[in-house]
Amino acid sequence: MQKLSIQEIISKIEDEELFHAVASDYSFTIKIDNYVPYACAAVHNGHQFRKELWSKCLHSEYERWYEEDPKTKTMLKPHPIVISGMDSRFEYDLNRAPDEAIYDDAWGKQLWKEPLTEDERSKSLEKHQNFYKVVHSLIRKLELKFGCCVVYDLHSYNWKRWDREVPTWNLGTSNIDNKRFENAVEEWREQLSQIKLPNEIPPTAKINDTFQGNGYFLKFITSNFNNTLVLATEVAKIYCDELGQIIYPEVVSAIRKGLKKQLPEHASNFYNIYSN
Repeated sequence: MQKLSIQEIISKIEDEELFHAVASDYSFTIKIDNYVPYACAAVHNGHQFRKELWSKCLHSEYERWYEEDPKTKTMLKPHPIVISGMDSRFEYDLNRAPDEAIYDDAWGKQLWKEPLTEDERSKSLEKHQNFYKVVHSLIRKLELKFGCCVVYDLHSYNWKRWDREVPTWNLGTSNIDNKRFENAVEEWREQLSQIKLPNEIPPTAKINDTFQGNGYFLKFITSNFNNTLVLATEVAKIYCDELGQIIYPEVVSAIRKGLKKQLPEHASNFYNIYSN
């Protein structure tokens, strides 16, 4: 893996080079093993938290971990194009618009002992901006090359905080063209429900049951590109003890294996239908 500037990453994408890179400020990673009409993203995978902010933060390391999406990058590892955040959403949230990306409070609890300085905020927002420069370059390249693209936007959610039965998989579709992409959405929901999971975990998959797909990552791509579908895909944290901060590697492995099979099949069908 190379350490590259934002402009170097964008230049490699424009030249259709294959590469694995970490941004020079260590805020995100990107790998392109092949140019294909689909990409994967794990924007909340990151757990890094700038040291200069530690003493100002009222949330514990565990509280931050609890709201992040650990191991989502690992689940997407087999796929040819993966972009993944390295920083915690508690520093800046890549799935929120720039003016909302730095929390004042998080999940009902004040985040900072004292307000961040303009310098502290600008450092974080520059990383947010740079990430989206690369996302724009990547999707533009894929749309130009293939005519259409599908992006698998993988997140996880804390299912134990719900007081009702919730699905293992949830697709949020409220901000996509459902009339145009209805069949692709339903096909993805059906394919997710076929992923076999250990420990008698039910492979249920529903649409807009727990989350509706209101994230900025989806909205940014959808508003900038006419022929790209973003599938905001949430997996319940059945792959860890979310209260004990323990990862279940056998479940992570099963999800990765299931996505390795189902995701390229779905992407291929999508391309065959929408590339025309």
